[in-house]
Amino acid sequence: MEIIFSIDEIQEVAQKILAENPNKVILFHGNMGVGKTTLIKALAKQLGVKDATSSPTFSLVNEYQTEDNRYVYHFDVYRLKSETEALDMGIDEYLYSGHWCFIEWAEKIPNLLPEHYSKIDITIGADAKRILRLS
Repeated sequence: MEIIFSIDEIQEVAQKILAENPNKVILFHGNMGVGKTTLIKALAKQLGVKDATSSPTFSLVNEYQTEDNRYVYHFDVYRLKSETEALDMGIDEYLYSGHWCFIEWAEKIPNLLPEHYSKIDITIGADAKRILRLS
């Protein structure tokens, strides 16, 4: 699936992504500043997270609870130096929890990813429009 959108359409984009019934582990790929965290915030909102969301750049993972007591985990593993660091923080328990796991910079942990996941690639196109590919 491909969607071309502007940032002000982000909530509608999040709805479309969830309507595609993706795997609960979703990897987000794209350059810095392309809107990965903004999209993850929109997805969390669509899933029923009421708390303020932010990038877990320094904590590696932020945990959010939805209105119906489900969990959304948002990972930013950009600062990891090794996959061992991710294992030490218990990433495998999150990835196999059955809850939503949104992972930025997953290329840092290729050997830890579950067999089944969805992937979102975001690039910036003409007129600052975002091009999103869900696979």
